[in-house]
Amino acid sequence: MPHTKLVSTLPKLFIRDTFFITTGILSAAFGLESFLLPNRFIDGGVTGISLLITETTILPLYALIFLVNLPFLLLGFKVVGKNFAIKTTIAILGLALTLALIEFPEITKDKLLVSVFGGFFLGAGIGLSIRGGGVLDGTEVLALYLSKRLGTKIGDVMIAINLIIFLAAAYMLSIESALYSMLTYLAASKTLDFVVDGIEEYTGVTIISEASESIRKMITEKLGRGLTIYNARGGYGKNGIHNDYEVIYTVITRLEISKLNNEITKIDPSAFVIMNSINDTRGGMVKKRPI
Repeated sequence: MPHTKLVSTLPKLFIRDTFFITTGILSAAFGLESFLLPNRFIDGGVTGISLLITETTILPLYALIFLVNLPFLLLGFKVVGKNFAIKTTIAILGLALTLALIEFPEITKDKLLVSVFGGFFLGAGIGLSIRGGGVLDGTEVLALYLSKRLGTKIGDVMIAINLIIFLAAAYMLSIESALYSMLTYLAASKTLDFVVDGIEEYTGVTIISEASESIRKMITEKLGRGLTIYNARGGYGKNGIHNDYEVIYTVITRLEISKLNNEITKIDPSAFVIMNSINDTRGGMVKKRPI
């Protein structure tokens, strides 16, 4: 039975991934050709490197998008896996062919609009391709590889790579272009985060209250969420007085934070509540986003 269920799910997954990657390719190509390329703006990462080379040489962007990403495709096969490398290759080839065969009109020459909306469509394209299981920019693969080798955070590696790219843009193009390109990068990265994480960004909530049973019923019945209850002991004061109590842990979306706080206040205004962001979840009673 599980095997039959898996087989029936595969076509749906294929259609979903194809939709995300195709839509991502069109969005990224639109952002590049209609906003960034005509106005000599660049982005961070491999896309930024390709745009920078295009602006300073006669090489076409569609060829550079594939050639500059090629080493990262091989690295992705080694670091992440075969399935990821295949999807990424298809996505990058699709973007290169789209840039070569389809002409998108220039939308505006307003520099602020170009930097913001160029970054928006490019970030959305990269984010959608990630939802489809691949990427349109191999920089994150390099960052993942270097972080493992050097023992640093992926974010720190990304910042270092993009800093070099923007310094090169300031030298080879102009300081103004580099500054606008940084806005493009910020718009793209924020859009990418939103597309990948979605509006249902998850929040882990830890609740300590004497009315734990009432709060448990509220979370399971009113919010319809699952939870975990821990038996714990606390200490406070100079003498380290201990008492036994129950700790409730649950995961909700950020849209439910206000409702949860209101309900907890009704039950126990003195409840101790801790909240922390969660990038993703799997299984359980949390409504899972398809990724």
